[in-house]
Amino acid sequence: MRVFLDLKWFFLQEKKSYVIGIILLLMVAFLQLIPPRIVGIVVDRIKGQTLTSEDMLKWVLVLIVTALSMYGLRFIWRIMIFGSATKLSRILRNELYHHFTKMSPAFYQKRRVGDLMAHATNDLQAIQQTAGVGVLTLVDSLSTGSFVVIAMALTISWKLTLIALIPMPFMAILTSYYGTLLHKRFHDAQEAFSSLNDKTQESVTGIKVIKTFGQENEDIEAFRVQSEEVVQKNISVARVDSLFDPTISIIVGISFFLSILFGAKFVVNGEMTIGELISFTTYLGLLIWPMLAFGWLFNIVERGRASYDRVKNLLEEQVDIQNTPEAVDQSPTGDIEYHIESFSFPGEEVHALKDIHFAFKKGQTIGIVGKTGAGKTTLFKLLLREFEGYKGSVTFGGNAIQHYTLMRLRESIGYVPQDHFLFSATIKENISFSNPLSTMEEVESAAAEAHIHEDIIRLSKGYDTVVGERGVSLSGGQKQRVSIARALLMDPEVLILDDSLSAVDAKTEESILEALKQNRAGKTTMIASHRLSAIQHADLIIVLDDGKIIERGTHSELMQEKGRYREMYLRQQLEDLVEHGG
Repeated sequence: MRVFLDLKWFFLQEKKSYVIGIILLLMVAFLQLIPPRIVGIVVDRIKGQTLTSEDMLKWVLVLIVTALSMYGLRFIWRIMIFGSATKLSRILRNELYHHFTKMSPAFYQKRRVGDLMAHATNDLQAIQQTAGVGVLTLVDSLSTGSFVVIAMALTISWKLTLIALIPMPFMAILTSYYGTLLHKRFHDAQEAFSSLNDKTQESVTGIKVIKTFGQENEDIEAFRVQSEEVVQKNISVARVDSLFDPTISIIVGISFFLSILFGAKFVVNGEMTIGELISFTTYLGLLIWPMLAFGWLFNIVERGRASYDRVKNLLEEQVDIQNTPEAVDQSPTGDIEYHIESFSFPGEEVHALKDIHFAFKKGQTIGIVGKTGAGKTTLFKLLLREFEGYKGSVTFGGNAIQHYTLMRLRESIGYVPQDHFLFSATIKENISFSNPLSTMEEVESAAAEAHIHEDIIRLSKGYDTVVGERGVSLSGGQKQRVSIARALLMDPEVLILDDSLSAVDAKTEESILEALKQNRAGKTTMIASHRLSAIQHADLIIVLDDGKIIERGTHSELMQEKGRYREMYLRQQLEDLVEHGG
């Protein structure tokens, strides 16, 4: 029952609803005692031939009033208890979502998307069941069971009541053992469901790749294996779950047997009337539900406990990148300087960056080149504070980037990543995502600057065209340019293009760069590219290799050095010449 203590904070928050609901449940449990007692009284009066039509009418009216009262009370307590449980699900879902938005990329490198989705769906449903049906079952089983036992002992026979309760300790021991088994097995079943959820999400997202490589059958088989594992884990849960009802039925059956055996003897001896024995067995019948509910309670509680532990562990993961106590709520502006002795990604020993020292002034364009894995994207991630833990500093406007709040820092930077992500919304909504209050004219202006406007207006619905999940209906170059337009709409202090022109042709690339040069005068632009034509106009070019700066300077300076940059440039020039038939 530890999960109820874990949820104490919520029960206190919603105490009014739960108190009202529990009081009404107790009233219903008490009212349930009336019909069996009336049946016993009527039977004895029939036997004694003392039942009149007036008495019969009176007892029928009492039963009708009792039934209507129970109907109304049950309606209200359901609203109070089940309604509160729904609020708990909403609170935890909002907490999880808020927590997800605060976590750094390192968190998502460890966690799978499908697993996180399972926490926000399956686990929350199990917790909601605990706060709703679980509370109902606990209160109802205890109150009904207690009232029935008291009524049996005080109004009929305490001796027969003790005899009937003899098998009950065995039920308590067995159900407790089943509950322990259920907790572990349900936790394993939830983990298996998370893995299956992640596999499904990954396969649907990557369906184009799967089809391109003809791996449909292999993927189906992999899914079948994981699905079978989920089935087996849930069957393992069901095996324990299925023990509750038979065990409780056997215990209750033994209680009935003892009650009828000794009750008949008491009637023969004159210690009880036949009507009292009928009332007693009817009361005993009312005990079946609390006993079954008690076993069901273990099932619900252990499922809720396993799920709450999973959600709580997720929420307890610390946000590794937060605002510092002295952070100011103002947008940074000015020169940018990198002074990094070394940086390694979390859990890695190899340095991703080492001895990085360079600076550039506000309004300049910086080009960063290097082979894949050289550290270009890592430089940008550090400026965005997506990773920390490096030796050294990154300053913006003369202050360390930690001097500014995360929101103000990132609002000042328009980042267009290598992996372009578009939402399943219209093109207009995707572009205006960075500035939801922008006008249609501003959206079109940003699109024109990114040289995607002409492509958009040729679509059947223009800017109202829904691009599909992750922009599936657009080409690679179109997605890149929509992403660029989204960043340009921010009119950021710093624009970062992280190899964001790789899918456009040379002429379009030149047009985009020329538009940036004209419209971003006085503002900083950082461009990482494998294609040197994208950065040869830059005020400073940094050449990275294995996380280190091996060359720096302007295009003309680097060409004179006859180093790595010159070698890359001449090779690309030769490739272009060959492509055009030279």
